[in-house]
Amino acid sequence: MTIEANRASAAPVQRSRLPPPAPGALPVLGHAWKLMRDPLAFLTTLRDHGDLVRIKLGTASVYVATTPELIGALLKNPDCVVGGPLWDTLEVLLGKGVATSNGPLHRRQRRMIQPAFTPERVERYAKVMEQEAQATTARWRPGTVIDTSTEMFDTAVRIVARSLLQVDSLGRKADRIGQALHTVFEGLYRRMILSVGALYRLPTPANRRFDRALAALHQLVDEIVAERRSSPQPRGDLLDVLLSATDENGRPLDDREIHDHIVSLVVAGAENVASTLAWTLHLLTEHPEQERRLVDEIASVTAGRPVTFADLGQLPHTRNVITEAMRLRPAAWIFTRRTAAATTLGTYRIPPCTDIAYSPYATQRDPRSFDHPLTFDPDRWTPQRAAGVPKLAMMPFGTGNRQCPGDHFALVELAVILATVAARWRLRPVTGTDTTTRIGITLHPRQLLLRVEPRRL
Repeated sequence: MTIEANRASAAPVQRSRLPPPAPGALPVLGHAWKLMRDPLAFLTTLRDHGDLVRIKLGTASVYVATTPELIGALLKNPDCVVGGPLWDTLEVLLGKGVATSNGPLHRRQRRMIQPAFTPERVERYAKVMEQEAQATTARWRPGTVIDTSTEMFDTAVRIVARSLLQVDSLGRKADRIGQALHTVFEGLYRRMILSVGALYRLPTPANRRFDRALAALHQLVDEIVAERRSSPQPRGDLLDVLLSATDENGRPLDDREIHDHIVSLVVAGAENVASTLAWTLHLLTEHPEQERRLVDEIASVTAGRPVTFADLGQLPHTRNVITEAMRLRPAAWIFTRRTAAATTLGTYRIPPCTDIAYSPYATQRDPRSFDHPLTFDPDRWTPQRAAGVPKLAMMPFGTGNRQCPGDHFALVELAVILATVAARWRLRPVTGTDTTTRIGITLHPRQLLLRVEPRRL
């Protein structure tokens, strides 16, 4: 039954009922201990208790949507805005950029940055992606062991820095961006779950490291903007778009908005891409038959030369491998919204200022939407089979006016890097690797160590 049908058939007494509570809440802490201990398992079990479930984080209630239909209704509901524990935490890092803003401000910002991601510009950025992917794989030596997450993160940071920002002193600045982001992301998840502001103002070593890294990242972005303002020569990148953009009233973005947009796009372009690539490479080591198909497809198109943007349209299995990795191992695994006014969601009436969460990790592993949901099966994204996937059961870049403006950029980047790595190197696990999930604002393998062996096509 559709959400609309539910609304039409629900009696008034049903519409006013609260969502059922999740079991297992502790005094004072509520369900926060479960979210700290094993959040992925906890969020996955909530679908057994309803399409909207109430959990407790300390004294606060948070509702969790568990079905694609209800999540779709949440994302399209104008009374449910970006907010809640996730975004309250991320605002420390992202400020009021396009990722965190709402209403007219969001629409204004989105219109002003969208020109940076036209198909023509993405094709131009792809040249940098090709160069950096080739440079990364050229540095590796047969038999050496690499920390895959670190390698992919460094590559993604350099691509963002060169293609979207074209910063001077690239190597030094890219290294500084990477170091700062690593430290900041370590601290953000705990702040989201246990939002005790006074606790994070204490001068503990962890808090001091977090504060220093956050300040260093913001200072670095300010340096990048200042460098560009002092060098007016056009470069045709994102930073040029931000500095020259004006809204319908002729007003430019102010320095704070430019700063926040850069941070948002660097975070998404580095952290999420690196996580997806690390998980994809790990999954391929576990499924050698899929790796073989991937390599054979690349070889049939490139005949041994480096992969280029022009090749991507002829690599459907490569795209399906990436999509399936994003389904099974999403980088962004939880999102939150906040009701700006009393509203209705499904058969429930939701009061104002209510936080509502949903988990792509949980919904993308739901057997009601996917056959054999825990199986890595790239062929589920062939046109014939993908047509049977429920709408909104898989939306790695969001939907509607909140869809990531850089989604095409990210997909091209993922495909170029994956195809370049797979064509040149065979990656194999080694003793000491730890592929359990490291929980943070994004999901990573804890320590994905792989040995590189030359690919013999």
